[in-house]
Amino acid sequence: MIEHKTFPNAPITEALLDVRARLPVQTTLADLAAFQDHIRDRFPETKERKFFRADFKLGPEPSALVSASGSDGYFFECSKEKKIVQARLDGFTFNKLKPYENWESFRSEARELWALYFKIANPTKVTRIALRYINRIEVPLPMKDFKEYFLTSPEVAPELPQGVAHFFMRLVIPNDDIGAIAVITQTMEEPTADGKLPLILDIDVWQKTEYEGENAKMWDEFEKLRIFKNDVFFNTTTDKAKELFE
Repeated sequence: MIEHKTFPNAPITEALLDVRARLPVQTTLADLAAFQDHIRDRFPETKERKFFRADFKLGPEPSALVSASGSDGYFFECSKEKKIVQARLDGFTFNKLKPYENWESFRSEARELWALYFKIANPTKVTRIALRYINRIEVPLPMKDFKEYFLTSPEVAPELPQGVAHFFMRLVIPNDDIGAIAVITQTMEEPTADGKLPLILDIDVWQKTEYEGENAKMWDEFEKLRIFKNDVFFNTTTDKAKELFE
């Protein structure tokens, strides 16, 4: 296993650890609201999580729109420390916004919170686990080529004008060794006032699972997802990009 370097100024703007789960049919929003009783001192703010779903029916007749909306869980937030816990009827998510300290502290808190969620929601099966890291890399202008910073980058046909005002690129890469998928999204934002171009590298790695009950193996699989995520990051960014994180 390759141990990648840790940077003092890592470009991570948000890290998410997500667990999708099936809950008993009798589980209610009131049950999920009780989750905060165990974490109110750390996550004092509460918001309902809203959803909206629209479905089109295809067929010889004109399509009909079937829609549904409502609440499917809660956000429990600590604005001061920029942390959010999502307790939902379909699972659990722990979000940590910038500043991100390290994987060990992030994983440890997520695992503790998941254990509390598990006691409250009593999921019957875990169907999917995921890690998502959103990186914002500010590169100095002028910049001649995206390849200065990204080894995977948009390429314009040589006979076309070479200027790029915007791009959005999405790759889906399977890792058969661990049965996981990486969804890599790259894009750019408007230049900043101090002459820098923000490049976004969004890495979402996930794995389908069939865990029943509290299963420690899930955290072993999260370690594999983390290694996969790091491999994507370090093999996508150039040495010149990494110098910006020192």
